[in-house]
Amino acid sequence: MNLFEAISFLDQSVENPETGLPLEVFHLISRLTPLVNVDLLIKDNNNRTLLAWRDDQFAGAGWHIPGGIVRYKETLEQRIEQVALTEIGQKVDFDPTPVTMNEIIRPHATRGHFISFLYACSAKSDFEPDNKQLLPNDAGYLAWYSTCPDNLIPVHEMYRPFIEEHKLLTRLFGRL
Repeated sequence: MNLFEAISFLDQSVENPETGLPLEVFHLISRLTPLVNVDLLIKDNNNRTLLAWRDDQFAGAGWHIPGGIVRYKETLEQRIEQVALTEIGQKVDFDPTPVTMNEIIRPHATRGHFISFLYACSAKSDFEPDNKQLLPNDAGYLAWYSTCPDNLIPVHEMYRPFIEEHKLLTRLFGRL
């Protein structure tokens, strides 16, 4: 199969972004080109940030901001909506303009280069995580944080100022 046949195959076989690419194709692409990622900075009325526990070969163990890699033929808005449903179990309101954009280059051969967009989001005012019998160190466990935990995954250290924003403003300007 030449390159044009491979592209034609992808166009014909991956019409529905929910099905995504076959894992082997995804891993090949992630070795050859940067991946686009959306991260959801979900805040509540008390300016707490919703974080999820993660423990995998790509990021290690620690708290992270919910996020996900944009799928083939999927819009950024669709990925934001799907991440919210998948990771927290409900839709979120979000500002369509990213808070920040970062380029992340890591030593991994697979998933080693990302263009990551951070979006300001809010859940319903009465949202409480339903951890479905998960323990605090189980992947996917959700918790609200008013300050940034020490064990934030290293790749999300760039988001610490956004998680600590209220704390920083209070320190600079007094009680808010």
